[in-house]
Amino acid sequence: MPYIHGRAALADAALLLETYGDDAGFEAAARAEHSRDQGNVLRFCHWRQIERVIVTLSDQEVRGTVH
Repeated sequence: MPYIHGRAALADAALLLETYGDDAGFEAAARAEHSRDQGNVLRFCHWRQIERVIVTLSDQEVRGTVH
């Protein structure tokens, strides 16, 4: 199971999915690359995590325990 760090990560992923649809992961990757180019390691890591959250939210297969 992927680690999701807080509500902000979910909110950013949901916003990108709503705005960019199937291209949300590409947008998160572009933002991560931009942050890396600016030397902002924290934002780079944030957007890389958002990429993983988008993949998790987009996955149709159920993983882990279902309550």
